[in-house]
Amino acid sequence: MHSGSHYSFKEVLLWTRRDIYLHLVIALFPTVLYVLFDWKWLALPWLPIALLGTAVAFVVGFKNNASYDRLWEGRRIWGSIVNSSRSWAILVKDYVTNRHVLNKLTVGGLSAVHKTLYERHFAWLTALRFQLRERRPWESIYKIHNLEYKNKWFRVEEHETRLADALRPYLSPEEYEVVMSKTNKAVQIIALQSSHLKELLEQGLIEDFRHMELEKILVELYAHQGASERLKNFPYPRQYATLNLWFIRLFIFLIPFGMFQEFEKLGDHLVWLSVPFSALSGWIFTTMEKIGESSESPFEGSANDVPITAMSRNIEIDMREIFRGNPSTQTYSNSE
Repeated sequence: MHSGSHYSFKEVLLWTRRDIYLHLVIALFPTVLYVLFDWKWLALPWLPIALLGTAVAFVVGFKNNASYDRLWEGRRIWGSIVNSSRSWAILVKDYVTNRHVLNKLTVGGLSAVHKTLYERHFAWLTALRFQLRERRPWESIYKIHNLEYKNKWFRVEEHETRLADALRPYLSPEEYEVVMSKTNKAVQIIALQSSHLKELLEQGLIEDFRHMELEKILVELYAHQGASERLKNFPYPRQYATLNLWFIRLFIFLIPFGMFQEFEKLGDHLVWLSVPFSALSGWIFTTMEKIGESSESPFEGSANDVPITAMSRNIEIDMREIFRGNPSTQTYSNSE
């Protein structure tokens, strides 16, 4: 159940074991009444229950398709963030130069400007991913079966560290104080980038065309952030999620009543097979529902999430390597 790996059957059983126990109890109780107490009137015809199961399967499939679309949209958004970040890296390095300035900067001074623009972008990535990992009431990662799995198999950096500590290395003390005083810190960091570009334009380190091209990247980053926040703050509609769950519960409750007569046709003693088969049928439906549930919020911090922490680190690695590719910036290392 880790991102990028396959589920093992053992992990799935452990993840859903509470459901399995509940399904066995739900199936065993009416079977005991039917067989041992001879309550034959409990048996229901299988056809209407099968029709209900078909309807529930459609509802579960609809939710899972919608949840996968939300997950895939989150992945596409962060793929765009990766591309925009690389574009920012090469444009900053190649556009911010001494070409149009009267009082030329030293190699070290120009490198410091590049470094500031890079580091501030890393701060934006950090602020954004921390904001996307904030808790929302509808997120399933905090349910006991998901939280138990998370605590056993993996850790989410944004849940265990403070944004204030993560941001500090990337910003100057003055900018750090400004950003930390704001509600949406990622938005303010992009605003600082734009203000810095304006200063560079006034100094002549960039001219109008280059200024517009760099500003376009910032606008793209705002668009990516807005798209991420939309997925984060608008969940899969609760009316669909709630009714879907109750439909599944109703179907699971009725399954054993429809199986009595089917197994009794094979022999009186085989009626007990309705217990494991009812539990198996119910387990399939509840497991599919849980899969959809764990995919509907792609930034909550579950094992199936968009791996925004790893993607942010890869972006930082790529940008630092782009920076070091310039012979005049060899002093910029990962330790800085």
